Amino acid sequence: MSAITRHLPDGRLSRGVVHGNLVYVAGTTADQRARPIKDQTAEVLAKIDAVLAACGSDKSRILTATVYVADMRLKPGMDEAWLAWVDKANPPARATVETRLGTPDTLVEIMCIAAKS
Repeated sequence: MSAITRHLPDGRLSRGVVHGNLVYVAGTTADQRARPIKDQTAEVLAKIDAVLAACGSDKSRILTATVYVADMRLKPGMDEAWLAWVDKANPPARATVETRLGTPDTLVEIMCIAAKS
């Protein structure tokens, strides 16, 4: 049976979980929630980079991502930050879903699954 390794636990969740050759990144939100969605997305993506690195992976190894946005009308701003960040040679499968997020000022949350490097 494969071991399960939990990275960056905070008592309620682990930011990353490794099982076998897969890295599961928890839903990630911005700390600077007074910023517009493009800036929140860039912050979230930087945090995802850090979790992936801690788990032995990187954005070129992301298999799938789910992006939750508070308002689909804000999606172009999220897409702008995403396109500036994503590995263009290795884009993952991605879905974007409109939903109510944890706080009224949280505009975007992203979770993903990646292969280990």
